[in-house]
Amino acid sequence: MVVHQHRRRRQRRAGEAVLAACVAVTVAALGGCGAASGTVAGGGAGDARPPGDPAAAVRGAADALTATGSAQTRTAMEMATGGTRVTIRGEGGVDFRKRMGQLLVMLPADVKGRPEHRPITELLVPGALYMKNRGAGVPEDKWVRLDTAALPDGNLVTGGATDPLVAAELLRGAQEVTYVGETDVAGTKVRHYRGTTDIGKAAQSASAGVREALRAAAKGFSKASVPFDAYLDEQGRLRKVRHRFSYVKNGVIDVSSTTLLYGFGTPVSVVLPADGDIYAGKIAE
Repeated sequence: MVVHQHRRRRQRRAGEAVLAACVAVTVAALGGCGAASGTVAGGGAGDARPPGDPAAAVRGAADALTATGSAQTRTAMEMATGGTRVTIRGEGGVDFRKRMGQLLVMLPADVKGRPEHRPITELLVPGALYMKNRGAGVPEDKWVRLDTAALPDGNLVTGGATDPLVAAELLRGAQEVTYVGETDVAGTKVRHYRGTTDIGKAAQSASAGVREALRAAAKGFSKASVPFDAYLDEQGRLRKVRHRFSYVKNGVIDVSSTTLLYGFGTPVSVVLPADGDIYAGKIAE
């Protein structure tokens, strides 16, 4: 039990160091760069009459994705702190049935436009986040493994991309949902919903592989309520979601995390690293 508790404390410290490094590196890289445009098309309202219960439709988005199986994804995480705004982008795939995914996360270039960091490979599995080319003192040929339940944000922002599975499961706590209308996302007609979701309530209804991470996030964020815009297709599948997080870490940091899903049914293969390839040393802040 003592060893287990010590390991969880060490993983929490490592997770906090990775999160701090992620924010510090990207803010320093861009300096006073302006906001980047979104990754996907948003839209204005069409028919304002809601098709059924808007909150029920949004809460069921995660189940609709599980029924579909898998999808390709693009992500964008925009951070704003101290008058500086930076965007981290990712691309990959996720298997909603196996609860596994893989992303290639691109950190922004420096102020002169030169790429400052190699892309980070992230593996998303129930209860864990694996990262390669993370930097922060980690050898290039090694992976970092983080226990998502030990992260203060439950990996909603730590990896520079919200896990698409977690992004969908977070909507299980949707409340005060309004139907905005029909619009278009990447050439597909969708229904646009807007509201807030409660992290703690989402954790209560979340699937087993996500529940503990959301419980950690409910404790780690200063506000349990998260505003969102969700876009569902005619099958009830989540096509796009934007969450807006706010937390305090050396000042208030506002984060807008956007996840785009497309290419449903595309096979997704995730191969976990061997134990000997996982870095067990100190992660620099």
